[in-house]
Amino acid sequence: MLLTIDIGNTQITLGVFRTDQGRPLKGVVSSWRMATVRTATSDEYGTKILDFLHYASIESSQIGGVALASVVPPLDGVFLDAVKKYFKTTPLVVGPGVKTGMNILYDNAAEVGADRIVNALAAFDRLGGPCIVVDFGTATTFDCVNRKGDYLGGAIAPGPLLAAASLWEKTAKLPLLGAFRKPPSALGKNTHDSMSSGLFYGYIGLTEELLRQLKKEVGGEPKIMATGGLAGLLAPYIKAIKKVDPDLTLEGLRLVWERNL
Repeated sequence: MLLTIDIGNTQITLGVFRTDQGRPLKGVVSSWRMATVRTATSDEYGTKILDFLHYASIESSQIGGVALASVVPPLDGVFLDAVKKYFKTTPLVVGPGVKTGMNILYDNAAEVGADRIVNALAAFDRLGGPCIVVDFGTATTFDCVNRKGDYLGGAIAPGPLLAAASLWEKTAKLPLLGAFRKPPSALGKNTHDSMSSGLFYGYIGLTEELLRQLKKEVGGEPKIMATGGLAGLLAPYIKAIKKVDPDLTLEGLRLVWERNL
């Protein structure tokens, strides 16, 4: 089995894929999310992953490889140690020198987050090109791929939860918003509903306009899909988004693993 790990700023997503003669098969067998804790140790993360696997009746000895993408550098060494200790292997870490099969047409390819590359890779594998993938995470990212499968670049905006936290931190009277949600109406009658309205409908508008501009610049009729923790809540209200896959990044990691066998 292949264990895939995506280390994000707010959440860490993990998934397991079955393998056939060493090659990972499409489709996540089990997946989990946990909070990103920058002070956690390799033992804390290692034992937590073992708990997830135990819940899914998977033994650590069944894990034959680990593929990892990270946008949190302080945790890179922590997870490297955890994987070596608890799975007796060295993870494949997405970064310079790792084969993706995707040409990166960015001014500086090293600046592109590993999660953005694997998202684009998985979206192109799923949809063909041209395509655009929207990731509703800590940041809301838009990544574009042309007809040939080249990574073109995209856009980055603060995610809804980051925006909510900023409102709380930078204002004197606005409260810390709880769970991001669809408000009862756009016209809020209390502070929480007013904040929810601004964030919910504001991000729908932000996403729709960015997609409109990006579609023109990508050319053709790009297919659009969404991923990320908030995709299930926002995507149904954005007409341009036709598919949602919360495990898209994990599928991208599976592809990277396969291309580096």
